[in-house]
Amino acid sequence: MELLPREYGYVAIVLVLHCFLNFWMAAQVGAARKKYKVFYPIMYATEAENKDAKLFNCVQRGHQHSLETMPMFFMLMILGGIRHPLICASLGVVYSIGRFFYFKGYSTGDPWKRFTIGRYGFVAFLGLLICTISFGVNMIIA
Repeated sequence: MELLPREYGYVAIVLVLHCFLNFWMAAQVGAARKKYKVFYPIMYATEAENKDAKLFNCVQRGHQHSLETMPMFFMLMILGGIRHPLICASLGVVYSIGRFFYFKGYSTGDPWKRFTIGRYGFVAFLGLLICTISFGVNMIIA
């Protein structure tokens, strides 16, 4: 534990909280499956078979995009947080809040609403990228 700064605990907590956000989004997709009658193993509904296909697909896609970006988010948090734990933890909170609003906006059935507040998650992601680059450069020149 002496290898990591004490504040790195905040990074760990934010990562766990983001996992709970993911569980919540998965539950929302499960509820949408029941509501719009889209059963497994079908990943996306087709409008030819389901009049509510777009509504379901927007809920599904909001969660799917979060799953697609989660490995990068975790990697940036874990590595960038070694050098900048408080900044990364703060950016991680902003990113997670942005993801929540991205999902909520997407789930309305109007995909453009995902950017209303959700766009700030991408700004936080860029900050995490910068922190991780700083960590890498510092490792090289130190």
